Amino acid sequence: MPEIGERELKARAEEILNRRPAVGLALGVVRNGSLELFHGHGVADVESRAPVTEDTVFRVASITKTFTAIAVMQLCEEGLVDLDAPADDYLRAYRLVPAKSGWRPATVRHLLTHTAGIGEQVPRSGVLRRDYGESVKAGRRVPSLTEYYRGSLRLDAEPGTRFRYTDHGPATLGQIVEDVSGTSLERYLRERVFGPLGMADTTLVRSEVDRSRLATGYLLRSHGLRPVPDRDWVTAGAANAYSTPRDMARYVAALLGGGANEHGAVLAPATLAGMFAAQYQPDPRIPGMGLAFWRRNAGGHPVVEHQGLLPGFDSQILVAPDDGVGVMAFTNGTRSGALWLPAELGRLLRSLLGVPDEVVRMDVPQRPEVWGDLCGWYQLPGPLTDLRLRAMVGAGVEVLVRRRGELVLRFLTPVPLLYRGFVLHPRDAEDPYAFQIDFSDFGLDTFPVVFSRDRGTTAVHFDAMPVSARKRPEATNPRRWAEGAGAVVGASILGRRLGRARHRGRS
Repeated sequence: MPEIGERELKARAEEILNRRPAVGLALGVVRNGSLELFHGHGVADVESRAPVTEDTVFRVASITKTFTAIAVMQLCEEGLVDLDAPADDYLRAYRLVPAKSGWRPATVRHLLTHTAGIGEQVPRSGVLRRDYGESVKAGRRVPSLTEYYRGSLRLDAEPGTRFRYTDHGPATLGQIVEDVSGTSLERYLRERVFGPLGMADTTLVRSEVDRSRLATGYLLRSHGLRPVPDRDWVTAGAANAYSTPRDMARYVAALLGGGANEHGAVLAPATLAGMFAAQYQPDPRIPGMGLAFWRRNAGGHPVVEHQGLLPGFDSQILVAPDDGVGVMAFTNGTRSGALWLPAELGRLLRSLLGVPDEVVRMDVPQRPEVWGDLCGWYQLPGPLTDLRLRAMVGAGVEVLVRRRGELVLRFLTPVPLLYRGFVLHPRDAEDPYAFQIDFSDFGLDTFPVVFSRDRGTTAVHFDAMPVSARKRPEATNPRRWAEGAGAVVGASILGRRLGRARHRGRS
């Protein structure tokens, strides 16, 4: 396996920062059970000029979901929770209520794979808020999930039928931990997860953080930096954790070590391997989801990862368990970190694995004979209030052939760049329904896209997030409605203008 030293890691960090400004960046490589390499750049707080170090406390946001999942799996090992039992069997604080009778119940496994049917926005009043209504100002009382969900959490889709990323499934898993163990989630994680792994500076509770080491999150605006006020998340089991690069290196070491590091163990190796295995795949060609962990493939090397995003903070961990190496990064102020941080960290991991960067294959021929089957529009199911996903996909996607003879996928969204579309490049000579989209012009990786067939193409599946859109009759294409409405409006305006012109001509 290729080796890199501190000097090369620093050089790589500087190359990244030359392309991507960040107030502070912590970058680390974990191998052989410990933090082998670390580079800290910039400051944790602009006012104090405190530098970023291994002991800087960052918000790690949605990586919290993996901590909560490990707690649930501990309860499974103890025989207190069954992954395939209805989650309502363990919930005492509120109930999961299906929108339609006759649906199968949401299981614990569904919650761990974001397939329980829970929508992104709960309550609906949070739709237009930056935090989706899930947080309160730091220092104020945080309502319980019983209060927040008002005794019930609605399932908008039948469990197991679709993937929808949300904070509310992991928050419900945290509630299960509390209801089954009789202990608050923050205490359970401190005693059963963070403590055994030596993560002394990791917590869900802001009052337990050493404020002198707490990074301030910043937004990069046109007039400079704006600090982001800290907030506490009602969905604590999904997003509320604070941690340091030193602690997170110990966590990554445990993920590489079958659930144990030099300080202790939290899971049996077989249990952790099950978390990394495919638990939900919309198509066999898509790596899909494990239990709380996203699955990737780096040149034939299995990789699991999770990202964390909060206003002012971006974090990412990637772990290659079969190779014993992981990488991690944390920032407290950048632009579009949700896009570039996974890509940059993925390149670092591939270099450690000796795997070339992902590029569009130029040796796979086009297969125009199947394009007629692929062309059409594909609807993304779910409510319009699923804003995280709708912001990217809109109503769905459309596949068409441009005049230049290119097969293109475009998103039916008002965002011009996404609506213009992206060329579908073939990626498998044996599979004419497997493609990749090239995002290298944006400093990102290529993203696989595959089409499934059952007496004709029926769906398109995305690797970047395991969501699927189903093919629908062209007569229902919302673009046709929009163009039709635009034509009617345009004709009306033109008619009024011509009428005024004729009137002026007669006068």
